[in-house]
Amino acid sequence: MKIPLIDLKAQYLSIKEEIDAAVLSVLESGQYILGPNVQAFEEEMAAYCNRKFAVSVASGADALLLSLVAYGIGPGDEVITTPFTFFATAEVISLVGARPVFVDIDERTYNINPALIEGAVTEKTKAIIPVHIFGQMADMDPIMELARKYNLIVVEDACQAIGAEYKGKKAGSIGHTGCFSFFPTKNLGGYGDGGMIVLDDEEIAKKLRMLRVHGSKTKYYHSMLGYNSRLDEIQAACLRVKLKYIDQWNDQRREIAALYNSLHSEADCITPYVAPINKHTFHLYYVQFPDRDRVSDKLSAQGVTSGIYYSVPLHRQNVYTSMGYTSLPVSERVVPKGLALPMYPELTGEIVQIIVERVRELEY
Repeated sequence: MKIPLIDLKAQYLSIKEEIDAAVLSVLESGQYILGPNVQAFEEEMAAYCNRKFAVSVASGADALLLSLVAYGIGPGDEVITTPFTFFATAEVISLVGARPVFVDIDERTYNINPALIEGAVTEKTKAIIPVHIFGQMADMDPIMELARKYNLIVVEDACQAIGAEYKGKKAGSIGHTGCFSFFPTKNLGGYGDGGMIVLDDEEIAKKLRMLRVHGSKTKYYHSMLGYNSRLDEIQAACLRVKLKYIDQWNDQRREIAALYNSLHSEADCITPYVAPINKHTFHLYYVQFPDRDRVSDKLSAQGVTSGIYYSVPLHRQNVYTSMGYTSLPVSERVVPKGLALPMYPELTGEIVQIIVERVRELEY
């Protein structure tokens, strides 16, 4: 039996009629860019995240990039973030001409460690990008307190965490902006790329809407340099269908994670820690094994797909080695041990049992 890391087809089949109807409706409308579905989806996302505004863009990376640009962050500035995330988080900082400053992570949640942030603040620091990694939110209160103290912008990278909560507040609802990705494998995934920025500042929202269409408010009149970063109507229509199910799907993920945890009780591994103040959405079920690579190879040989996230911390990437980081010990300790096991809402208890049994059969 082959067991995938994520089964996108299973989710599609569960809502096939609604998705097919949504796509057909857009095709028949003849309006494919920035149409009624985009507008409606933005309104629905703003409401879901308890924000006043939502601006859709072409990807999660663009959501981060345009957030920085809208707040005027650029050459000579520094932006604090985590080394344990997808490359885009730091890449966008560099693309606007700023310098990423990496701060180590909390060993249990894998999110940026707020206790270490203040020591990284300099007169050049202009923003913090906390990443809600794997579906669990970073400890936002101390981060926002530091932002107020030093007058910093906070851009929440919530690309993996739609529906997650911190002290009852939704991911994306706390920072100056919250950024989401709708890459197909995300908890709320489209059938292509897509992203969203949610926020409360009307002037910044207006600026973001201009930035996504080449810096233009009125066609052919450009008051700034911008980008071509638009969510298309087909993706918006499909995501509107899926948004109705996101809380249900996240609940199913939590149930699967709980089952994994109970079955892993005798295994030689570290299962995900969930902070009491958080509501985790388990974008990934990430486990630490003493001999991760051997576990991954053995599982693969038995038909179980697993995933390694992220094999090289950002401060060790070739493009950033010149920055002179000596060591971020927690990130460097976690990376060689972490392995994501299959996780998707349609995963059955029977399959979870098989996966854990195959893990137990391995000798570490």
